Amino acid sequence: MKSLKNRGSFCILYALLWIAYFLFARAIFLIFYFNKTKDLDFLTIIKTFFYGFSLDSSFTAYLCFVPFFLLIFSAFFSSKIIATIIKYYTAIVLLFLNLMLIIDSNLYGYWGIRIDNTFLKYLNTPKAMIASSSVFQIFFGIVLWVMFSVLFIKLFHKLSVITIEKIEKRFWTQSLLFFMITAFLIIPARGGLQTIPVNQSNVYFSSNMFANHASINFIWNFFDALYKSTDDHNPYKFFDDNTAQKIINKRKNKLVESDNYHILNTSKPNVILIIWESLTYKLVGSLGGEPNVTVNLNKLSKEGILFTNFYANGDRTDKGIPAIFSGYYPQPTKSIMKSPSKTRSLPMLPSKMINIGYDTSFYYGGDLSFGNMNTYLRNAGINSFIDGGYFDKKNWNSKWGVHDHVLFKHFSKNLKYKQKSPFFKIILTLTSHEPFEIIGEYKFGKDTEENKFRSAHAYTDKIIGDFINFAKQQEWYKNTLIIITSDHGHQHPKHKGHYNSPKKFKIPMLWLGGALNKKGIKINNISTQIDLPFTLLDLLNEDNKDFVFSKNIFNNSDEQYAHYIFNKGFGILTEKEVFVFDFTNNNPIISEGENVLQIDSLGKAISQNAYNDFLERK
Repeated sequence: MKSLKNRGSFCILYALLWIAYFLFARAIFLIFYFNKTKDLDFLTIIKTFFYGFSLDSSFTAYLCFVPFFLLIFSAFFSSKIIATIIKYYTAIVLLFLNLMLIIDSNLYGYWGIRIDNTFLKYLNTPKAMIASSSVFQIFFGIVLWVMFSVLFIKLFHKLSVITIEKIEKRFWTQSLLFFMITAFLIIPARGGLQTIPVNQSNVYFSSNMFANHASINFIWNFFDALYKSTDDHNPYKFFDDNTAQKIINKRKNKLVESDNYHILNTSKPNVILIIWESLTYKLVGSLGGEPNVTVNLNKLSKEGILFTNFYANGDRTDKGIPAIFSGYYPQPTKSIMKSPSKTRSLPMLPSKMINIGYDTSFYYGGDLSFGNMNTYLRNAGINSFIDGGYFDKKNWNSKWGVHDHVLFKHFSKNLKYKQKSPFFKIILTLTSHEPFEIIGEYKFGKDTEENKFRSAHAYTDKIIGDFINFAKQQEWYKNTLIIITSDHGHQHPKHKGHYNSPKKFKIPMLWLGGALNKKGIKINNISTQIDLPFTLLDLLNEDNKDFVFSKNIFNNSDEQYAHYIFNKGFGILTEKEVFVFDFTNNNPIISEGENVLQIDSLGKAISQNAYNDFLERK
């Protein structure tokens, strides 16, 4: 009986310690994001632990399989051997879990999601992967990783593993009992005996998305995403495919005719596309944002065509680039840019421009291999590239690449020479990416992440303002269209309302240059990044039919809409309606407007149709 008691004590203690570990991990997450936690009432904080228990216990069951299975053999082998194996198994698992806990806590601040398989796609560029973190964050993270690991390794050994050493051999009949107990773990692992296994929707309980995210077990979420990444079915299927396409076509067919065609004074202007890292409308005074951050962009807004209702289709650069160049909707948890076999079949704005006689080039101060950008851009047919490898390392910031002033200085120098005409030049900035390191004065200080964010954008704003002043003095300017936009919006500065509301995705777009014959006007039509290649080619009287998801920005119809995605959800809006939907719990987050049911169906149809297209590309 003593042997049975020791075996039973180990099982109970070992499982309870894992439950305690996950409670600790949740507490660390809530403390780490205290600025968000303090907005929750005490009962909601308690509920994050209560609702999160289902995923905690599920992953605890998975972690117990190996030790419980090994316990079966304790009747035949030395208990010290079994104890040693379990000790090292537990230590290795704890080292891995604590590392993932630190990564999760760090990435959530940037991505707004609990850790999933997304970050694995960046492992081939480890230096760039950690570029968003400061040296202090990395050092502090390593310290916490070691500290948590030592603490829990000792705790597990003292309270549970050491119990096994007291187990005697013999009593082989007990092995049968513990075989049954091990098999029984399948029940808590799947969350019970119900038809549908436990999933994230079981822990969503609040209208506050941070509270729901805090309830998620971080490592359960990671392995769930890893498992589902091999799944080739469409998780966003709401209709049969023909019905989904009819819903989309019905809306888009009302947007065929376009106004304001005659905005160019030349049939084949040079085009310079400036993609400004992370620029949100919240910092742009001419769009109703903060007045003193982008002072040059605010002034320039009066000199060209300002698009006041323009939105990003995704929330990261690897989603914004295919949207801008391929008119392609991003996917909630996947990136087509990281799938070269799929990107080869995408329509590409640069290649279309090349086909009609444009000389193309791409300028970026960082590593083009990050996020597989290099492969995607080369599939786009771009003629020449300048990236971070071209510049002296002394001009790099500590993480991403050269500062924007270095990049634009080189860009301007190249433009002083006689250019092949017409040209299509693209420049992607990076200094306003985390960790917001700039040269010179931090205009808004650097006491908080938001102020560093503001300061970094004020810096890039000055660089772009200086470039436009330079461009105006060049001979080619009179025949050039300059487009300034952003790759995606940003969580900073904090906005009122839901985290994934349209405010996070609204970005500026400004058209400037001597090629415009209409200036100082605003276009209030609702549109997104995927509409840009279709519209530009339309203005050039060139074939744009391959951009099947796009529509013309200049159509003034009330039927215009913007659709965007975020991790496991989408948002769609018109002039009068806003609908934001969460795929995890299959419920709307925001539902506003008289005809919101129409855009509910449209948003679901677009999500389904776009993912079907993603799956079908090989």
